[in-house]
Amino acid sequence: MEDYANPKSLKAAFVLTLCSFLTSLAMISHSPLLSQPLSHFLLLLLLPLFFTSVASQCKNPPIIFNFGDSNSDTGGLVAGLGFPVNLPNGRTFFHRSTGRLSDGRLLIDFLCQSLNASFLSPYLDSLGGSRFTNGANFAVVGSSTLPKYVPFSLNIQLMQFLHFKARTLELVTAGFGNFITDEGLRNALYIIDIGQNDIADSFSKKMSYAQVTKRIPSVVLEIENAVKVLYNQGGRKFWIHNTGPLGCLPQKLSLVQKKDLDPIGCISDYNRAAGLFNEGLRRLCERMRSQLSGATIVYVDIYSIKYDLIANSSKYGFSSPLMACCGSGGPPYNYDIRVTCSQPGYQVCDEGSRYVNWDGIHYTEAANSIVASKVLSMAHSSPSIPFDFFCRN
Repeated sequence: MEDYANPKSLKAAFVLTLCSFLTSLAMISHSPLLSQPLSHFLLLLLLPLFFTSVASQCKNPPIIFNFGDSNSDTGGLVAGLGFPVNLPNGRTFFHRSTGRLSDGRLLIDFLCQSLNASFLSPYLDSLGGSRFTNGANFAVVGSSTLPKYVPFSLNIQLMQFLHFKARTLELVTAGFGNFITDEGLRNALYIIDIGQNDIADSFSKKMSYAQVTKRIPSVVLEIENAVKVLYNQGGRKFWIHNTGPLGCLPQKLSLVQKKDLDPIGCISDYNRAAGLFNEGLRRLCERMRSQLSGATIVYVDIYSIKYDLIANSSKYGFSSPLMACCGSGGPPYNYDIRVTCSQPGYQVCDEGSRYVNWDGIHYTEAANSIVASKVLSMAHSSPSIPFDFFCRN
């Protein structure tokens, strides 16, 4: 068994200490001892330093392949279908729309930065100029595990990866340089972040809670199949996210008429279903660790991170955690399915406003940065492996 904590214990301790400091700083944002504008300024100042400090430890960033949905789509929907994703999406960091459904960076972007790796290019982007030497992003908005063979379900993303691998190795064999080698593919990090749409779509089809939860084992099975396909292709390093609290999304809160709300105002059934999926996924990861010899499989509890952020939003310096920054309709949710973010008639909060939710479904860059710092702290990962464990030696 590898000692995950020791070779990089100083770095791991640094990450944990800095995460704790940032959390403590956020939690005094409403203290009379520190003005709110000043605390927000300090958070904005220190979070980039946090990611830079972690990134500086990774001299040889890993090749990364990502599979998922809109939570990690870095432009796949736009590249694949030509679907417009316009400003104000991307206004904060990129200052232009990149196809990401956020005002800035996503969790996957912060994770890449933490390893000193380039942002992942969408696999379908033919004009981006990338040779995908750092990996590729197969995630596309709206993706789910089921039904299969529907663009861009998880198994379609896997088929795209298999084609990518075959074509890349063909070019390497033919003598073309600067492509990922077979060794690079074996040592790559494979990230999976999918399942949210399977649950959400089931509820949107008016399925009962019992019917929705009955489908969950089939969803988990598809993720298991994906990991095993990648493992059989030589992959050994896996980073798997569970799904967030669906019942706290402004879109769901706005559209669901009859709803039982929990103490913080989220839809109980949606979150319970997400919890069942997450438990099934956690058990799957535990089981696969014993089945797949030599594999490192890390399960990351995104749900607990995001629920804490919403439940204690004011302590992190955020306001109106159940209301979208970009949308229409105003309080309590600022979401109207007829006038969504970037569509004619939308309204958007001031740049620099501290909102958790961006467009009713996706998170703001400010929220994603907090989520990323918590992920990198290892406090929500099983096993607790520092993310820079995946740096190439």
